[in-house]
Amino acid sequence: MDANGGGNGPGSEARQGHTVPAEAWEQAEMRAALAVRDVSAVYRLLRKHGISQRQIAALTGQSQSEVSEILKGRQVMAYDVLTRIADGLGVQRGYMGLAYDEATAIRVVGSVGGQQAEEDESVKRRRFLAHAAQVTMGAAVFGPESGTWSAGPARTPAPGRIGMTDVRQVEAATRALRALDYQYGGGFCRDAVVAQLSWGQQMLEANGTEVVKNRLFVALADLHSLAGWTSFDTGLLDSARGHFANALDLAKQGDNHPLVANVLYRMGRVYLHQDAPNDALKLFQLGQIAAQESGSELAVSVLCANEAWAYAMMGNEEQAVKLLGRSKDEFERANLAEAESWVKFFTETDVYAMVGTVHTVLAQQNADHTKYAIPALTRAVDTYDDDMARSKAFMLSALATNHLLEGDIDHGAKVGGKAIDCAESLKSERVKDRMKPLREEAERRSNNPDARDLAGRLHDFYAA
Repeated sequence: MDANGGGNGPGSEARQGHTVPAEAWEQAEMRAALAVRDVSAVYRLLRKHGISQRQIAALTGQSQSEVSEILKGRQVMAYDVLTRIADGLGVQRGYMGLAYDEATAIRVVGSVGGQQAEEDESVKRRRFLAHAAQVTMGAAVFGPESGTWSAGPARTPAPGRIGMTDVRQVEAATRALRALDYQYGGGFCRDAVVAQLSWGQQMLEANGTEVVKNRLFVALADLHSLAGWTSFDTGLLDSARGHFANALDLAKQGDNHPLVANVLYRMGRVYLHQDAPNDALKLFQLGQIAAQESGSELAVSVLCANEAWAYAMMGNEEQAVKLLGRSKDEFERANLAEAESWVKFFTETDVYAMVGTVHTVLAQQNADHTKYAIPALTRAVDTYDDDMARSKAFMLSALATNHLLEGDIDHGAKVGGKAIDCAESLKSERVKDRMKPLREEAERRSNNPDARDLAGRLHDFYAA
């Protein structure tokens, strides 16, 4: 046909051929693939339903080569592409956690562009601390907390009744997105986390058994916590605070003390990042209460390690070293096999990483601490794999800083170069912040050619 006939235009085969049967989207295997946005698995399942590769391409507006690559395992992460695929195939966006638009996103995670409210940051920290105390101890220890942290998400179609399968899909999506955060940084997956959260939040209004609803509280608390962490990693601190506040409420509703402890630990890390160790310490101490109530030695170990970090930033060497020792003792006592999922991230490698991190802070005040920091950081760097690229970048940067402080400038510059190589693949504002001590030490030694070259590379990295 000619141009006006349209017989050979894009999508003509999709119109002429059969569409995806509605029941295909309701099958358990398909729902599981949709929940974690495994488009490759979705396409493979469609092939089993008789939908050809060519028809998939026509329905989704992709080229056949793109469809072929996805069938071979290529991941699809871009929000606009995911929505185009969902709409083209006729699958409900909510099944893929895509039931959100810009207005909903603003209501769920805060203002567009991460613009900070005019309220003074110290007041915001105090409000969050008061909220955390209310959740943890059931009383307004630091004064009354008023106002809500974020408006409810806009209403979109959601299941009228939910079962354990629906909750497991939220949990599976959270695990998949957290893995992407570890490997590529929060900037890579934050929008996807927000989209999943928008859908998950609406499940709170659905009917379900008490057991299902309690598990949903915990699943959404963990998803809010991930939203807070990825917001923090991209520099959106107000959004992070709102998500962590909501995570605390939901974890408390689900009666999950280890998760309360984990959320407080993460918000405390935000305050360490803001050079507010005193406020961070208060949150870690509240988290310690929840950790001890849970009976989880691993959760206690995490909180002790971070309290040590706060004390180190405050210049209290004695308390920092004491709490590091307790963190190691609690870790050795912990039953790792039975630990809650939210603290399983804290492995022996992370213990070494925290020991190295705390001694790095102390080394900037007293260079003698490099003898403790360097072996711990080296052990952590050697153990982290590519799935933990951000953590590895942190540790390489700290290790290079210690070598410079120790006077081994040649080796420090080499390790610093590896830190930059690792950091360049990440979408994380925190990496740049954590590398500031390395930049300062390199610039301080710029009369040395190796240090000068490292300082130049760091300058280019920050300018990029």
